[in-house]
This record gives sequence, structure tokens and C-alpha cells, in this order.
Amino acid sequence: MGDIGFETKPPAKNKLFHGTFIHSKALTELEYLHNAAVAVDSLGTIVAVSPDTDLTKAQATLLPQLNWSFDDTEIVVAKPGQFFFPGFIDTHLHASQYPNVGLFGSSTLLDWLNTYTFPLEASLSSLPKAQKVYSRVIRKTLSHGTTTAAYYATIDVPATNLLADLCLSSGQRALIGRVCMDQLGPAYYLDESPAESLAKTKQCIEHVLSRDPQMELITPIITPRFAPACSAPLMKELGRLAKETDLPVQTHISENKNEIALVASLFPDAGSSYAEVYDTFGLLTPKTILAHAVHLTEKEADLVRERRSKVSHCPCSNSAITSGAARVRWLLDKGIEVGLGTDMSGGYSPSVLEAARHAVLVSRHICMDEGRSEERDKLSVEEVLYLATRGGAKVVGMEEKIGGLEVGMEWDVQLVGLHDVDEEDAEEEGNVDVFGWESWEEKIAKWVYNGDDRNTKKVWVRGRLVHERK
Repeated sequence: MGDIGFETKPPAKNKLFHGTFIHSKALTELEYLHNAAVAVDSLGTIVAVSPDTDLTKAQATLLPQLNWSFDDTEIVVAKPGQFFFPGFIDTHLHASQYPNVGLFGSSTLLDWLNTYTFPLEASLSSLPKAQKVYSRVIRKTLSHGTTTAAYYATIDVPATNLLADLCLSSGQRALIGRVCMDQLGPAYYLDESPAESLAKTKQCIEHVLSRDPQMELITPIITPRFAPACSAPLMKELGRLAKETDLPVQTHISENKNEIALVASLFPDAGSSYAEVYDTFGLLTPKTILAHAVHLTEKEADLVRERRSKVSHCPCSNSAITSGAARVRWLLDKGIEVGLGTDMSGGYSPSVLEAARHAVLVSRHICMDEGRSEERDKLSVEEVLYLATRGGAKVVGMEEKIGGLEVGMEWDVQLVGLHDVDEEDAEEEGNVDVFGWESWEEKIAKWVYNGDDRNTKKVWVRGRLVHERK
């Protein structure tokens, strides 16, 4: 659909949705509500959920109870083979790297940054180029059902502010981070000093808050790239800023073994581990998102849990650039909240569904490592869908608003359609074929393993339609 800024859209109507609704009730449990009605008010909040209610009854009973008139209520009915599902939450991706998806050659992390990443990010100081890249990544992620994204931008203030503006105008919920780095990178792509990095970060925070003062849709997030790219004085200032503002923090941790060794050499006096380095500078907070966490030690995981920091699991990029296999079951057993990240462009796809199926497969590879793991290390379809929705909501600190379909939650939802092979309906064509004998649990498994953006028919954020597949 067209890019119409929310500021120019007419006021939203109350909405009544009818059909099948599916969402995670717990880590291992999906709830299926068939022939159900969900009422969403003009502010985008779910105000009623009525199971086993046909559409006629819902219109006759729910609308009067809510004092809604029929004429002023938009009715949205799922077709056979369609269902409503919470929007995906991408807890880690680099908007600035989208043009490089699929380009990692045979590199490992540090070589890949210098060969592919830094030159591209630096080039986005050209705002026309940045607008082209950011507009595309927002459209692509929305088309794959991502209603919330935790974005890394670049070190450039205008380009970062542009990303915030585009997310707001497109209606995508987003955390927007200006990347902070004053060492390790090439000379043409570094903050000149910790003071400059801090000042530019504050400029971006102020811009986001000026555009969305209540952070209803876009939220600034403090973003030290990763410890090797940040000097000790810079991380100290960013930790102080996080404490002063109570804003979220995002960074990387223990992605690659060479990276871990580099951290140890750069910060010999800031703790005995990667996690302790961040903790030393006040960057391990309950609002911190730690991407990867592939090689955490027992002691580090305990520290992350104690600080109530969260982990973004990025199975596609961890595999693509040969970083390793994160032990998600172990993290969950430790009591650490985990969500999923596409990590473009280390990851090659804008699809959280792709990340979900790869999370399943990576967990099976861990299970095949006989010296380290057990059968229970395997993740199920239900579990990775939880990570993609409710788990992600906890990671970005929005579990009270998004990730589920209860009364009081905001309507961040995708309408998913599967193809019935007996129905010649071109609208439902895609990679998921349903033959009629499958249970709903089996249909969902087919969607997880085979689904793509062709199955995402419509997407809403806070009750507003932000994507519709033509």
C-alpha cells in the first residue's frame, strides 16, 4: 500500500474483527480461538474478545455493549484459510545494512564489518540514499508481518533522524538507535570523541521525543555498537545516559570468539568477561537488549539474569557469518528473556518467520552435539512463535502492550492466509499448501517451515492498517 503519513490519515474507526485468532499463551502453548470476534477501539486497543461468536451475533451483541454504531464500525472478516496472529517483533536489525543482505562471502565477523558494513553505513550520510534504503527496509519488514523493530541506524544524526521519521510516517512501531563508535572502525566512519558521540546521541533522542513525545510508536534507544568499537570513556558516558534517561540500550555480546578475545585485550581492567565489561560501565540494565550471546559463560549468563537484561537470538546471521549456535534452551532455563532478531545484513532475510524456523533448526544442531546437549535443547514450533511475539515483546520492554490478543493489548496484528489446494483462489497462492486433512497445529507448522510474505495479507499497528498485499 502507499506510504501515507499517519499525520495525514483520517481518524481511525472502531473495528470488529471476526474469524480465527491464534496467539501464544505461554512458551509452549498456542491458543486457538475459532469463530471468534475481537473488538478494537479507535485508539487501537483491544476492548473485547468473544470466543465462539458468529458475526451476526457479534454485531448484535458486542456493538451495543460497547456503544458502537454499525455505521461507524469497520468490519474485518477473515476468509477461510486465514487467521489473525500477533505481529512479529524483530529485536535486532541494522536498517542501514539492508542493501547488503546475502553478502558475507567467506568472512567472519570482524573482516565482514570492514569489507561490507562500514563502507555501506558511511554512504548513508547521503540522505537521498538513506531514504531509499530505509523506506525499502520498512516496507519489506512490514510485508513480512513485523510490526515492531529494534533498529540500528548509522553514526550520522540526520540519517538516524530520517529513519525515525520514516517509521513514524509508515506506522511501524520502532526503537531507533544512533550507532555510537569511537574506535576500531575506519577513520572515515568514527565519532571523533566520546563527547561528540554523546552529544550526537542526545540530538537523536531529542528528535525522536519531539516527534513522538509519549513514545507511543517510536522510542529512542541508546546504541553502543559493541564493546570493541567503543572506548571506556564513551561506554561510561552512555551508561550514565541510560541511568539518567531510563531509556533502553542495545548492543552486541559474545557473537564471535575472536571478538571475545579482542574485548579481553581492549578492557583488561573492566572485568573478567565481555558481560562484565558492559556491567562495569552501567550498560547491563533491565532495558538492555544483547544481540547474539552465542558464547556466554555460565558466570556471564548468571550476571545477565541478575541484571534482568534480555537476549536477541539471531540464528540466521550466527550461521551465515559462522559465529556459532546460541543455546536458547540454556538461556531460557537460566531465566533470561529471549526474542528473535533477523540481524540484517549478517542475516540474509527481513523475515522473523525465517528466523523462527532457523531457531528450530539451530536448536537441533545443538542437540546433535552429543558432548554438550540433550534432547530437550530442541525448540518447538510453539516455542519459536512465542519468541517471535511475546518473547520479543518482553525483550523490547513492551509486554504490557503487544505480543498477544488479550483485552487491553494494542492491535499489532497480521492477517495470515494459507492456500487451500481445492480452492482456485489466486489471492491465497503461496508456498504453504493445505490439503484439508491437517489439524490447526499442523497448518501452523507448515506456515512456520514454509511461509513467507505471500502469506501476510494485511498488517495493523495500533489498530491502523499499515500493509496490505495487493
